[in-house]
Amino acid sequence: MSGLRFDRSLVVLLLLGFSAGLPLPLTGFTLRQWFSEAGISLGAIGLTALIGLAYTLKVLWAPVLDHVRPPIARLGRRRGWLAPVQAALAFAILALGFTDPAADPRTTVLVAVAVAVLSATQDIAIDAFRIESLPLERQGLGLAAYVWGYRIALLVANAGALGIVELAGWPAAFAAMAALVGVGLAATVLIAREPLPEGMPPPSSWPARLRLAVIDPFRDLLRRRGWPLILAFVALFKLGEALAGIMTAPFYRSLGFSRLDVAAVSGVFGMAATLAGVTVGGILVARVGVGRALIATGLGQMVSNLMYVALAEAGRSVPMLWAQVGVENVTDGLADAAFVAFLSGLTSTAFTATQYALLSSLAAVPLRTLGASGGFLAERLGWTPFFLLTTAAALPGLAVMLILLVRFPMQSEDRPR
Repeated sequence: MSGLRFDRSLVVLLLLGFSAGLPLPLTGFTLRQWFSEAGISLGAIGLTALIGLAYTLKVLWAPVLDHVRPPIARLGRRRGWLAPVQAALAFAILALGFTDPAADPRTTVLVAVAVAVLSATQDIAIDAFRIESLPLERQGLGLAAYVWGYRIALLVANAGALGIVELAGWPAAFAAMAALVGVGLAATVLIAREPLPEGMPPPSSWPARLRLAVIDPFRDLLRRRGWPLILAFVALFKLGEALAGIMTAPFYRSLGFSRLDVAAVSGVFGMAATLAGVTVGGILVARVGVGRALIATGLGQMVSNLMYVALAEAGRSVPMLWAQVGVENVTDGLADAAFVAFLSGLTSTAFTATQYALLSSLAAVPLRTLGASGGFLAERLGWTPFFLLTTAAALPGLAVMLILLVRFPMQSEDRPR
């Protein structure tokens, strides 16, 4: 029976990971491709990065899902929130496909914001469900199943959605993605089992609950040695990648690549390159430690931005496109493995979920704020100078990391208790 429960948990997390990954491209790369085809300016396309602020700010309403009675209470605390949020998310994605960015881009953006908020709320519920559903020794396997589902969904909502657009148009593509959210909803309602509550009951007063959910975890982080440098590094490490990634869709289109060109390269090949990078990154962390792995993979992530420069100079070269996507995805996977290990190591066992949400939200700030300026910079500078700038933007994060390693050499390797 234990083996059956083990397999059931992995299947559920695989399906929930798929549901979590599906909306991200629909408010990111795929949406920007749509805007680019609608003739929206590069500056305005860059501003769509602000749609994703929901993923940065989700920590603000995360306590609601812990302490407020769920809309479907009979499903339990986690599933009772997850099911209605997933249903609302599917409806919002469907509605997004019936907007027209060429005629009314504001409405498209407003619906996309609703999709992002619901997606971020789903993430909160799934993360809590995942952590509470598995014992400590199975968390690694559970996370692996979740990541595979998540990566498959990114492929489907990116290359798959663009393929559907080519055949049937944008409304059909978004309708198909909305229907696929049903995979996660079915897992929540029909397959998943509500995790049993553990530990002491939450405080009865709202001020005490707020302190326990938000203030205490943040206060614990501020007691760490070198905490200003830690927070600065978390915020800066992905800056270069954020600036470059926001403008990828219009960049490819400006060079003359078709939707099918982009879908073919960023599909199975792109996902395989990312998963290879994550796997090698995990081995590297185990061999040399988190700190050294961050330096090595951070340098690789920075240098990979030069592949955009090479592609810009080559023009519409399909072989160079494959090389650029391959190098970028492998180096991003390497860096992500080291960075997630670093964030996980910073969390205290007393506040793991909340502190990870706080740190991951901070890491997303450059993507959702400074990344929004990418369109204006690309318009003013041109593609080659712009991507040279994104390469240089990675230097501050690497400099802060070097200072951390020198001044607090064990900070990156020890998990606080």
